[in-house]
Amino acid sequence: MKPDNHNLTFKQHKLFGALILLTVTSSLFACSETNTTAATTATVETATDSQNSKVQTPKTVTPSASSNSDALRNVSATVYKDANCGCCKEWISHAEDHGMTAEGQDVADLAVFKQRYGVPNNMRSCHTTVTSDGYVFEGHVPAKHVAEFLANPPSDAIGLAVPGMPMGSPGMEYNNQFDPYQIMQINKDGSTAVYAEVDSANAQL
Repeated sequence: MKPDNHNLTFKQHKLFGALILLTVTSSLFACSETNTTAATTATVETATDSQNSKVQTPKTVTPSASSNSDALRNVSATVYKDANCGCCKEWISHAEDHGMTAEGQDVADLAVFKQRYGVPNNMRSCHTTVTSDGYVFEGHVPAKHVAEFLANPPSDAIGLAVPGMPMGSPGMEYNNQFDPYQIMQINKDGSTAVYAEVDSANAQL
């Protein structure tokens, strides 16, 4: 009997088609696995990078500001001033903020007290501060420099002065304006010398 070539060809085509389908399915499955693995790997790498980034980012540390609020805590003083002097009151608040016990005393004639405590005419300002141990601070002297002076007073000095009323000095603040000024040392013989130069608002803090 002769083989049925038609049936053989049909079976061969069917088998060949099945092989092609199996190959395509396997390829698709392999691609799916590869894509899933790549996606998983990418996710893990991203998470790892994110964790590393968090670990490597330094923390910002804000230093706490130091305080001079007790610089004059053991100092008591009388502040001779005019009753209507607003900047004198502001300076008293400045001194008290740094620990000074300050008592304002309104007087009719300031010149009498400036003369009494040895303040030269060219060193005078709007108020005169006299500590309980007799040192004199004329005008808007920063509390910082009052404390420095009292910690180690020069043997020939009676105190410090800021002549006039420099804009931006303690008690004379206005719209962030500032004029550089000198703090003068007043000596027992009436002479004066530069004690400190104040060239910025921060320098007096």
